[in-house]
Amino acid sequence: MLKAAGTAAGAAGVGVGAGVGTTALASPASAAGSAFAHPGLLHTRTDLDRMAAKVKAGARPYTAGFAKLTANRHAQSGWRANPQATVYRGAGSPQNYAVLYNDIHAAYQNALRYHVSGETAHADTAVAILNAWSGKLTSVQGSADRFLAAGLYGHQFANAAELVRDHGDFELGRAQEVMRNVFCPLSDSFLRDHNGAVVTNYWPNWDLTAIACVLATGVFCDDRAVVDRAVEYFKHGDGMGSVQHAIPVVHEDGLGEWVEAGRDQGHALLGVGLMGTVCEMAWNQGIDLYGYDDSRFLKGAQYVAKWSLGGDVPYTANTRKKGAIGGWSGSETATEAAGVDPAMTRPIWAMIANHYTKRRGLSASYLTRAAAKAAPEGGGGDYGPNSGGYDQLGFGTLAFTRDRDPADATPSVRPSGAASGGGARPQGGVSASASPAAGRDLAATGSEDLVGWAAAAGVSAVAGGLLLLRRRDRVRRGGGE
Repeated sequence: MLKAAGTAAGAAGVGVGAGVGTTALASPASAAGSAFAHPGLLHTRTDLDRMAAKVKAGARPYTAGFAKLTANRHAQSGWRANPQATVYRGAGSPQNYAVLYNDIHAAYQNALRYHVSGETAHADTAVAILNAWSGKLTSVQGSADRFLAAGLYGHQFANAAELVRDHGDFELGRAQEVMRNVFCPLSDSFLRDHNGAVVTNYWPNWDLTAIACVLATGVFCDDRAVVDRAVEYFKHGDGMGSVQHAIPVVHEDGLGEWVEAGRDQGHALLGVGLMGTVCEMAWNQGIDLYGYDDSRFLKGAQYVAKWSLGGDVPYTANTRKKGAIGGWSGSETATEAAGVDPAMTRPIWAMIANHYTKRRGLSASYLTRAAAKAAPEGGGGDYGPNSGGYDQLGFGTLAFTRDRDPADATPSVRPSGAASGGGARPQGGVSASASPAAGRDLAATGSEDLVGWAAAAGVSAVAGGLLLLRRRDRVRRGGGE
């Protein structure tokens, strides 16, 4: 079932330089050579300064978000790394990928804590963790799950490293080599040939982990061609993770059907969180994927938020082909949205809701309700001990809560090549799910948003006692992602 297919080739990977993926991942040539902003993945210097100032002033909900961070065991300056030369996920001896994601989350949380508090011990700890891994890690191996490991932990590693790239003791060049030679080749390879499978074999989140890793590599390593490959795939890729395949139908009510809602809730939440991560990292380099295709991602995120809160959503039957090229084959049809547990949450909503309601001044009632329900968002270690609890870096209440600022309605950096950004200005019109709320506070972007955000202060956004809706058996595919 492709678990082990192509392991050697996938582990070896491909180079990230020119000539890789020139067909499926064609790079817009006009964008080459543009400068990048640093820090500039999930957090910019403005973001970090805002967090520090708000916490120092005792402003809510930043203080609650920071308290969530400081209480996490990964955010302590006494954390010590346990680097491995080879990381295995899904198969191999031993399966040790948990060591990697725990250490990466510790590096990220310590780095974020340093930027908010100014305590240098936390910066030193983050640097020590990242240097230990960049000095030892040489490969990611295993079953098909190795692609998940590369994509998830690759973009997380880059985000942690981006926060300390100017630290005097940080081995920047070595960290960049790990991204170029260990993480990104697997993600790049997956977007080109999907582990030798038919292109629809893997659900959207597989592509999205890879897109996130390729994009983060390009920014962290100042490689415009790599960034452009990720952006091009997000827009036009053949796999299920490109935006029009992940959200294949936009309904008359303005909600965009998330295809993985026909699978199960956990993976749909993962996919939305990953697409939001891709959009935020791109935005911070002047590339507007949030607004691409008439804000298609907003419509898909609203759909998943409503559904996860217990609301009824339409679902168009979707049949996807499965199997290996030249090998076994089959198909699978999802006919309705899976059942949900309204108590299930991931730390994904604050980033997305704040973008659309604060940066753009749009109403996004289901997003704001989901964000309020999840607040204050934690991070790795706050959502269970298994890998799913570490799929997002989290802490969105602290990191992404923002004041309404009309000047923030366009990406903060404008690349010189228009082709790379899909236009460095907001795209698309206003739909039923995205109505103007210019200049108003987030809690005033519509009565429904007021209800949603009030939940952060203890007012329930959803009537109590929601019944657990029908559950569908999970459709397992390649290690659970």
